[in-house]
Amino acid sequence: MFSIDANELMGLTIRDLMIPGDKVAHVQIGNNLEHALLVLTKTGYTAIPVLDPTFKLHGLIGMNLIMDNIFGLERIEFEKLENMKVEEVMNTEIPRLFLNDSLEKGLDLVVNNPFICVQNEEKIFEGIFTRRAILKQLKKHIHLLNNNQHNK
Repeated sequence: MFSIDANELMGLTIRDLMIPGDKVAHVQIGNNLEHALLVLTKTGYTAIPVLDPTFKLHGLIGMNLIMDNIFGLERIEFEKLENMKVEEVMNTEIPRLFLNDSLEKGLDLVVNNPFICVQNEEKIFEGIFTRRAILKQLKKHIHLLNNNQHNK
């Protein structure tokens, strides 16, 4: 019986499976919540990275954080969207990965997060590591396993 080559799979690094930063929607710390809400709505994402002008990663902003900050006691206070800045409400306590981190470390983190931001040693945003990337890789290995078994 054939098996998935665990050494090949576990030899992969975060760099091998991440989505590069230039393909990831993000906002900057100086943007207002209205801009962040527009980016989130247009992309369909629930959260996106927050970067500074030098592309250093500062945290994540999500739909839930924005909505929590514009809900008043009796109404949604839409005027806050224009006046509040992303850095006032973003989550800075986020898990992070580095380019050469192991697949195992990435797996541990995506169990409870749909994606993890990847940064380099200078905290420059490099991209995101997603559950989707892991599932695609696993599907590829399972497909190869099935093909090998059928070709016996």
